[in-house]
Amino acid sequence: MSEQNQQPAQHHGKHDGHEHHVTPPGVYIAIFLTLLMFTALTVGASYVEMGVWNPVVALAIGVIKATLVVLFFMGVKYSSKLTMLTVGAGIFTFLTLISMTLADYISRAWGLW
Repeated sequence: MSEQNQQPAQHHGKHDGHEHHVTPPGVYIAIFLTLLMFTALTVGASYVEMGVWNPVVALAIGVIKATLVVLFFMGVKYSSKLTMLTVGAGIFTFLTLISMTLADYISRAWGLW
């Protein structure tokens, strides 16, 4: 029988392979300004008459803003692949439900009542 030298596992300051990402303040400021820009775009779009496309444009802007918040302020951009997959599945489900609802809304004959 041969003897094997087994070394104990060494931890180099990491917690089970998870690294903590430190986001510079400039990124938060840029995202904040982008969110303000999209908020102004939402307000501006509310004054433009686009017919049945008003809710579509408003929801598209809202989804972009929510995605920025989830990715940067909630830290999903720097999370594990499983967390990204979970959030991606949630966004996909949300967009599917919204698109089905809007397809029903747009397809109605509103002028015939």
